[in-house]
Amino acid sequence: MISGIDEAGKGPVLGPMCVAGILLDRTKRNELLRIGVKDSKQLTPKKREFLAGKIKNMAEKYFILEVTPLQIDELRKIMTMNEIMVICFAKVLEELRPDHAFVDAADVIANRFGENIRMKYTGEIMITSEHKADVKYPIVSAASILAKVQRDWLVQQLEDELGMEIGSGYPADPKTIGFLEQWVKDHNSLPSFARSSWETSKNILEKFDRNQKTLFQYDL
Repeated sequence: MISGIDEAGKGPVLGPMCVAGILLDRTKRNELLRIGVKDSKQLTPKKREFLAGKIKNMAEKYFILEVTPLQIDELRKIMTMNEIMVICFAKVLEELRPDHAFVDAADVIANRFGENIRMKYTGEIMITSEHKADVKYPIVSAASILAKVQRDWLVQQLEDELGMEIGSGYPADPKTIGFLEQWVKDHNSLPSFARSSWETSKNILEKFDRNQKTLFQYDL
């Protein structure tokens, strides 16, 4: 049995990170290509959702780990983001228990990422860890689709609860930054679904704290 693992949401300042993995009989891997599986970033949201259902039906098992912003912030106090990724990937593998796993490396040194996962894993396993594995290996592409669809759904849930758009959650998204700045301006704090350890969050808090101090001094 083989597995593919990938994440969605490592970099955003808003929302959770999702790490997805699928377990598949190696004889069925060509079926992923047949149904049109490719890297999630190359697919439309509608196509990703369609394929996610197909992938779940085809897989022997799948597992999606959701890591909240608070969990990320707490873990970053004692470890790097790469170390967090290792723990998360290993956790997904523990649920799937494949003979061979293909993972999209989250470390600049791809082999080191795979070796660190193997050391965290409680069993014997072969790991192929490569950059752009979500493009090279359909089974990793399939995992990337599940992760992306799940994170998009969770972000949509947030927007539905708030009754407003928050954008993609990434620091480069003007809609996300606009939302975050307005929230901090209105509440003088970050929303619960923001990652407070991100520089983006710290900069926005500092910006509005500085503005408030300036206004207070002006009033005096």
